[in-house]
Amino acid sequence: MNRIIKYVILDILKNRIVLAYTVLLSLFSWSAFSLEDNSAKGVLTLLNLMLLSVPLISVLFSTIYIYNSSEFLELLVSQPIKRTRIWTSLFFGLSSSLVLAFLIGMGIPIALFAPTKVGLMMIGTGTLITIVFVAIAFLSSILSRDKARGIGISILLWLFFALLFDGLVLFLLFQFSDYPIEKAMIGITFFSPIDLSRILIMLHLDESAMMGYTGAIFKEFFGTFYGLFFSFFMLILWAVIPFIFSRKLFNSKDL
Repeated sequence: MNRIIKYVILDILKNRIVLAYTVLLSLFSWSAFSLEDNSAKGVLTLLNLMLLSVPLISVLFSTIYIYNSSEFLELLVSQPIKRTRIWTSLFFGLSSSLVLAFLIGMGIPIALFAPTKVGLMMIGTGTLITIVFVAIAFLSSILSRDKARGIGISILLWLFFALLFDGLVLFLLFQFSDYPIEKAMIGITFFSPIDLSRILIMLHLDESAMMGYTGAIFKEFFGTFYGLFFSFFMLILWAVIPFIFSRKLFNSKDL
């Protein structure tokens, strides 16, 4: 298992796309903090970049990598190695590589310029978001043999979580504005890891007025220790559940 993880990590770290991803994140991060006189403004600028680019790159790159590694997977399956171990090793290798790229490109500048609670939360949520969308990519790729269809599923899922989910929440809030639906909306918010991450960061930046309806009405819940702990727990579940489903499908799939 360790050999497979090591091979995957070394293979990905030599990939030009991952190197370019790391460099671009680093350039944007250093520029954001250099141009802003307030570290909080730099964090807010990077938040928008993180919640759009990090999930997109994670889910797209992981999906394409899995399809391109089909022959490698077939070779491993033909060996006396459990399928569960193969799939888990590939997941850990991909996740570790992309998390490392994120930490080098965005984590180091945040730790240097904004070594605060908000900065640490942003590094933590960025790491979890990366792992979450790698898990989603694993599920998307195992659902279809066709590469184009699998990539399409990944893009649609990213589009839903990044853009369409907010529109759905706003629609529900406007339609049921005459009813006490705050508790129900808290539960709905957990169905989007991107929206949940944005609310967590912006609440601690005291920018709740900029979050719109999806975060301002939840300040009392997400601003508490219990709300913070539960939110990070839900992000972890977002990584665990899609991966478990993908692993079960891989174990029964005829390659």
